[in-house]
Amino acid sequence: MQQGLFFDEARIYVRSGDGGSGCVSFRREKYVPYGGPNGGNGGAGGDVYLVATAHVTTLIEFKRRSHFRAERGVHGGSKDKQGARGANLEIPVPVGTIVRDAEGNVLGDLVENGQRLLVARGGRGGRGNASFATATNQAPRTAENGEPGHEHWLQLELRLLADVGIVGMPNAGKSTLLAAVSAARPKIADYPFTTLVPNLGVAEVDRQALVLADIPGLIEGAHAGAGLGTSFLRHIERTRVIIHLLNGLADDPLADWHQINQELQLFDAELARKPQVVAVNKMDVPEVRERWPELRLALEAAGAEAMAISAVTGEGTRDLLRRVAVLLAAAPPPAPVEAVPVLRPHERPEEAIRVRREPDGAYRLEGERIERAAAMTPWGNEEAVDRFQRILRASGAQRALEEAGVASGDTVRIGNVELEWE
Repeated sequence: MQQGLFFDEARIYVRSGDGGSGCVSFRREKYVPYGGPNGGNGGAGGDVYLVATAHVTTLIEFKRRSHFRAERGVHGGSKDKQGARGANLEIPVPVGTIVRDAEGNVLGDLVENGQRLLVARGGRGGRGNASFATATNQAPRTAENGEPGHEHWLQLELRLLADVGIVGMPNAGKSTLLAAVSAARPKIADYPFTTLVPNLGVAEVDRQALVLADIPGLIEGAHAGAGLGTSFLRHIERTRVIIHLLNGLADDPLADWHQINQELQLFDAELARKPQVVAVNKMDVPEVRERWPELRLALEAAGAEAMAISAVTGEGTRDLLRRVAVLLAAAPPPAPVEAVPVLRPHERPEEAIRVRREPDGAYRLEGERIERAAAMTPWGNEEAVDRFQRILRASGAQRALEEAGVASGDTVRIGNVELEWE
């Protein structure tokens, strides 16, 4: 089976809105022939948020649409009119979604309904010419372009939020058990791998609600991706107690128990340490009832806590849930996936200026401040160009280029801007 087929993983592209550009304008009123500058600032671009919602249960929508962009800010206007801020974009994701950047660093773990995560901050609005007025330049004719929005790819991974995970070999009766103790109605049939997606159900025992997840059948090699593989093993990681369901009609239920436990151990050693109750299923079959005493002794000798149930008739299921409730009460809460510190635009220190040669001989100037300044400069405006040259000198970029050997007539690229050095 191909990983990602079950819509518990997705890759999306997000871009925040560009900032609106500032305006160049002057007061024009009767009897005021030389009014001062009154060009307003542009509005900031919209931010992009991921929002956890209980109304979304899979990442399947991101298979149909993977590009998202927030609204840009409105340009500034005359008479000091401030451009409106671009609308934020909120992207709904299932509760239990882990968000990573392209390098695999965890940006956030959305475990609560309504939880929001900022993943792209909108570009800053450009300043209008009123902002550039000084005592020595009372009529500036320059304004800034809006800052481009920030863009990147994100990896989304869904891990179900459940108190109890039901694991076992294919066709052990996991879906039947979930249907018997909750209102969930998973697909049930008498052949392996009936369940191709994890199912959630809520059971109630002694006025306590338990959220159970029916994890699709595991086989030997699941930790390495065999069968339904790691696509579903990750869903067990958030559970606090495991119901290990054994098929009482299997040739060797004890061997099945050892094999599944080994797969859990190989995937994540923490899974093997979770509280586990072994439930031998299909007690409604006389053959299974006959072998139960011997099987119980063998399991207890191996260190397992074993119970007998019939998912079809409901026999033993209430006692099983009561035992699970006791284990849950003593189990520690699940540890959230720890997010790495992520420094957002406008919050991080300026990057050092770097110069490198490109294959065609052009010089590439890199550095957050200088790239942002180039993007926000209206190159057809002489005053704006003069201002950018002052930024080049003040930031050390001009010195870095000269030390790299730049000469008159050479091409210098800064972000998406290409200049001829003079």
